[in-house]
This record gives sequence, structure tokens and C-alpha cells, in this order.
Amino acid sequence: MEKTEEKIQEMEERKIVVGIDVGTTKIAVFIGEKIGEKEDGSDEIKIIGMGKTQSIGVERGIVKNIKDTVNSIKIAVEQAEKQADYKVKEAFVGIAGHHIKNQQHRGSMVIKDDNHIITADDIKKLIDEQYNISIPHGDQIIDIVPQNYSIDNEENIMDPVGRIGKCVECNFNLITGEVNNIENLYRCVELAGYKVKNLILEPIASAEAVVNDVDKNEGVCLVDIGGGTTDMAIFHEGILRHTYVIPLAGNVITNDIKEGCTIIHTQAEALKIRFGDCVSTPNQEDEVITVPGLRGRDPKEISMATLTDIIKARVNMILDQVIFEIKTEEFEKKLIGGIVLTGGGAMIKHIAQLTEFKTGIATRIGAPEEHLTGDIIDEFKHPMHATGIGLVIKGFQYMKEEERMKAKDKKASNKPNNNDNKGKEEHNETPKNPKDIGKVKPKKKGGLGDVVNKFFNNIISDTMD
Repeated sequence: MEKTEEKIQEMEERKIVVGIDVGTTKIAVFIGEKIGEKEDGSDEIKIIGMGKTQSIGVERGIVKNIKDTVNSIKIAVEQAEKQADYKVKEAFVGIAGHHIKNQQHRGSMVIKDDNHIITADDIKKLIDEQYNISIPHGDQIIDIVPQNYSIDNEENIMDPVGRIGKCVECNFNLITGEVNNIENLYRCVELAGYKVKNLILEPIASAEAVVNDVDKNEGVCLVDIGGGTTDMAIFHEGILRHTYVIPLAGNVITNDIKEGCTIIHTQAEALKIRFGDCVSTPNQEDEVITVPGLRGRDPKEISMATLTDIIKARVNMILDQVIFEIKTEEFEKKLIGGIVLTGGGAMIKHIAQLTEFKTGIATRIGAPEEHLTGDIIDEFKHPMHATGIGLVIKGFQYMKEEERMKAKDKKASNKPNNNDNKGKEEHNETPKNPKDIGKVKPKKKGGLGDVVNKFFNNIISDTMD
């Protein structure tokens, strides 16, 4: 009994964060532990547990079947718990889907005191007030991102804290989502037996895992090609400037292969993963993949050229939308950090080259291991896990901010209350944490040869079983 209590106390003293990525094709759970701090003050994080299962009940990032989604979450969490030897109680959860939208808004606040020095609390109060603005019916604010400030008509101020002024205004990027979809996500996690510590927009989480502060400051466009959707996030001057969800991703490519080659879904997915390419080459016409037939039917031959053309056409459609968003927001000349592709779709061969050719912007594949420490297994290096690992990184950032605010509140409460503080009290009220987002209460022939045939025979065998 004493050993059990000691173990529980030890778990509680460890600094651990859990991230749950509820995706269209998979639900992935990561448990990360802080083991120290780097010289720059950022956390040293080690992934101590991971669980992954097929996502049943989610379509294009939106929960469609609560019961199936709950079961999938439980399975993934239990796998992660066993690996980490840690009992999950709460988690940071990623949110995505085509219901996510951007809305620009300008907010203002008048300060009553003369010669008042603007504080961080003033800015938090201004941000907090934006949660009360009118938005389309059925939508809810998920996050509020300040873009730039003005003080007494002086524009383009990036950091207003420490300046003197009476009227503070700010351009905000409001990220909203449909209430029902937000509620369903909360409900699934809570019915699985876990508390939602916070909701985090998935492209923001992915960015934390695959880009750094220099990229964000110089301008970077993250493109996360998942199973159901492709999520975009544009950063410039260290600030999130634009997000967008493209309702085309890996599942659509698989479906195109299935219909274009008249094969079953399992074969199409295997073709995409093993032989998928975005760039045509002259020798592809001579390369043929033989797909075993079903139930005694003759094998089917598919040329590499055909497969590449199908994939390339759909990837081009996705990239056309990416280009449109970059140009619409006037960032085509500002992305010094280039485009970073991540997500499972980023593993399609030559997709970075095609992206760079079409956009004229330097492109690379983003893998999530660069911000981790300790022994990093190959599984953690896969771009498909950028969101899950990013949720852990972002979670630690939120925890650090929480600790800072608590320490500040405690320090303020120990200060003597005198007349000199009267004029400041109105501005030192601690509002709800603006990052506490989305909290809803139920309101060649022979060239590929035997390797290919053996590969597909195994797939067909599994399918028939």
C-alpha cells in the first residue's frame, strides 16, 4: 500500500504532459516528460510513451461517431500509459477540421489613469474582452492571436508593454470553430475518462514540432498534409498571421488511386505508401506493378506512370490552394523561412521538389525530432507525428505560463494595499487565461519484380483473412 502511494506521489511530482491527436486516419497519444532546460530557456522534453490506433468515428477532423471515437481514444491512451508507466488524467487535445475559420477584428481599450504605464495585465484584459464580441451563430472562438497594436494613434507597435498611453488598440486574428464540433471533441475525451486540459489548434501544434523561432520570425508557411484535411499556418515576425484548412489530403489521394486503377482501398493505400511519387520520370512507362487479383481473378498490372499521374494531379490541387492562400494574404515575398511540409502526406516521394517548383518558395520536409531530447526512436521522427509531439511541446509552454501567472498572483497578493495602488487595481484584475481556449460546457516489368509481388500477396492475404 505504501509503495503504491509513493508511486502515485512520484508521478505527480514529475513534470509530464499528455497530447492527444484525434485525426481522421489515426488517434495518436504522446506522453512527454520535462527533464531539464536548454541554454535558451526552452524545455528539454523526452517522449516516454506513445499509443496509436485507427481512428474510427472521425471524418475530415470532425467527430461523427462519439462511441467509436471514445473507444479509439481509450485504446491509444492505454498503449501510451503502458509504455510510459504513467496514469493519464488530463491531456492537451488537438482540434482541426474544415469548420475552423479565421476572422479579423480590431479591439480597443481606454485606460482611465493619466500617465499610466501599460502592463501585461492590461493587454491580457484587452485580449480577454474579445471573447465577448459577436461572431456568427453556432461558432465559438477557439483562440485569439494579437497581430499588432496602436497606442494613442501610433500604429504598428509589436509590444505595447512598458509604454505610456490611454487608448490601446489591436488587430486580432480570431480563430473560430463550430460549437457542436468543439463540444463533441470535448465529450469524446471526457467520456474516455480524461480531462481536457486545453484545446490547441493542430497546425499551431505541428509548427511547434517542426519549425523554430527563427523560421517564425523570418516568415514560414507550415503545410500539414494529414488524412482528412491539409492544415496551413503562416507565421511572420514571430506571430501566427493566417490559418486555413483545405478539405483535401491523403485519403482523397488514396481514393483517386482506388478509382483510377480499379482496385480495392487497401491496395490503393499500399500503392501510395510504397510506390507513390509526385514527379514523372522517363523510365516509369517501363515499370509495372503487378497487383494480385482477388478470389482467383487474374493479377492487375498498373504502370508507375499512371500511378504518378494520379497522385500528382491531386497534390497539384492541394498546392494550388496553398498558393492561393499565400498570395491572398500577400505573403509570397515574405516567407524567408520557406514552406515546411509535414504530416503523413509529406512522405510522398518528391513532394517537396514539386512544391518548390510550383510555388517558387524553398521547401523542406519537417520532422518532429528536432525539439526532442534523449533517445529518439525512428517512430517519433515520422512527420505524421508532428501534431501529437507538438501538442506535448505546446502543453509544456502553457504549463510554464500558468506557473508564471500563479507566481505573479502570489507576489501581488503579498503586497501591502495602499492608496498608491488604487488607480492600478482596475487594470490588475487577472482575467481568464486567453489561451484557455475552446472550453465548452454542455451548451518496370521485372524491375520491381518479386519484391512487389510478395508485398501485395501479403496485403491480399491479410484482406482475405
